Amino acid sequence: MDEIINIIINGLKDVLESTIKVIPAILIALIIIFLTRYAAKLLRNLAQRVGKRATRSKSLQILITKTTHVGVWVIGVIIACVIAFPGLKLGDIIATLGLGSVAVGFAFQDIFKNFLAGILLLLQEPFRIGDQIIVDKYEGTVEQIDIRTTKIRTYNGERVILPNANVFTSAIQVRTAFGIRRTDLGVGVDYNTPLSEAAEILYKLIQKVEGVLEDPDPEIDLVSFNDSSIDFIVRYWTKAEQKEVRRTQTHAIIAIKKVFDRVDINIPYPIRTVYFYNQNKYNDYIPIDLRQNIKSSQ
Repeated sequence: MDEIINIIINGLKDVLESTIKVIPAILIALIIIFLTRYAAKLLRNLAQRVGKRATRSKSLQILITKTTHVGVWVIGVIIACVIAFPGLKLGDIIATLGLGSVAVGFAFQDIFKNFLAGILLLLQEPFRIGDQIIVDKYEGTVEQIDIRTTKIRTYNGERVILPNANVFTSAIQVRTAFGIRRTDLGVGVDYNTPLSEAAEILYKLIQKVEGVLEDPDPEIDLVSFNDSSIDFIVRYWTKAEQKEVRRTQTHAIIAIKKVFDRVDINIPYPIRTVYFYNQNKYNDYIPIDLRQNIKSSQ
């Protein structure tokens, strides 16, 4: 019995001695983690300032900042693990990461896919923060490009969060890519309107509308004979922002209606012609004898 007690006591002593030996290493590792937090914050701010000086692209600035932040944390955690567990070597950590990467890859493939797509979006810059874009059925202003998601603010003031993989593989319409944008405004006039005169009025009018750019020059095209009208397309250029496009279009419509009223050019309603006739006289389904009697009585 005494022998068993001695074995237990010796085992506890060994555990206690091992724990006492490990405690300093664990404390140092915790201190390193604590310092890593501040180092990551400090270097992130430094990378942000360097990024602003090195490039004007907000996307690349975000990529530099986030890469620096994540890199500092990875290095700090690895150093802490090596110190906390002296028997653990850097080669063992790398080997463990290599063996576990397959299982982790299957478990987090969507996360990794969005992560890589986010890096490619930041590097290739198909659009930038502040651009107005259309992705799938969503339209709005790009607010933020994270490592995993892209955030869009719609014109209705709603936020749409899209996975980067979906954004990267979808067709994207960047409405503010070139700074200016063309609007095609349809106008119909009735068939009694002198077309050359109407085209000249529209051309002179649209040049004076607030928000319409002088260069490129506006264009007035005749496009079709409609049921009750001959249709023009007024093509003019504005700044690319959606707010400016809508505002200028409103001014253009008001101005066109006002001038057309003053010069007696009609914007016609849809017209339908209805003919009334004697159905008894023209009904083909009445028997011949009865039709003859109807004619003789008339």
